[in-house]
Amino acid sequence: MPKINGNEIRPGNVLEHDGHLWSAVKVDHVKPGKGGAFAQVELRNLRNGSKLNERFRSADKVERVRLDQKDQQFLYETDGMLVFMDSETFEQIELPAEILGERRPFLQDGMTVHIEYYESEALNATLPQKVVCKVVETEPVVKGQTAANSFKPAILDNGVKVMVPPFVGPDEDIVVNTETMEYSERA
Repeated sequence: MPKINGNEIRPGNVLEHDGHLWSAVKVDHVKPGKGGAFAQVELRNLRNGSKLNERFRSADKVERVRLDQKDQQFLYETDGMLVFMDSETFEQIELPAEILGERRPFLQDGMTVHIEYYESEALNATLPQKVVCKVVETEPVVKGQTAANSFKPAILDNGVKVMVPPFVGPDEDIVVNTETMEYSERA
C-alpha cells in the first residue's frame, strides 16, 4: 500500500493509523509562526464510527488504503440487516442498517448502492446522490406568497421532513439530494 506525506491527506482519503482504518473527514493545513507546518485532520473510524483529531507533520508518512468499490442492488431488510446482491455474481451479503446512518429512509427496493470493501469486509455504503420521493403532507399554496427563497415544510413518503418551495403540493414527486437531505427539483 502506498505511503503518503502528512500534508498530502485530503478529505475522503482512507488511512491506516494506529492499526485501524480511518476516513479523513476534515483537513486543515496550519502554519504556525514558530515551528513547522502541519495538517490538523479529523478522522472517523470506518469500523465503529468513533472520531479522532490528529496532527500530521509534512515529514510524517501515513499508509493510504485503497478500497474496492462495487455497485450492489438492495433487496430487502430483515432484523436490522440490509440484504444486497452483487449484480455480476448474484452473491448476497448482509450489512447492518446503521451503515447508512441518517440516510437510511431514502433506501428503496431495487436501488443500486455503492459499497466499499477493504479486502472482503464491507466498510461503507453510499446511496445515489438524488432520489425521487413523493410528498405526503405539506401546507397549501398561499396566493401571492412569492417572496424570494420562501420554503415550507413537507413530509415525504419515507417519513423524512424536508423544506420545499411553495409551489410543491401533496402527492407530487420531488427529487431529494441524499447528501444534504434537501429538495433538489421536481421529478
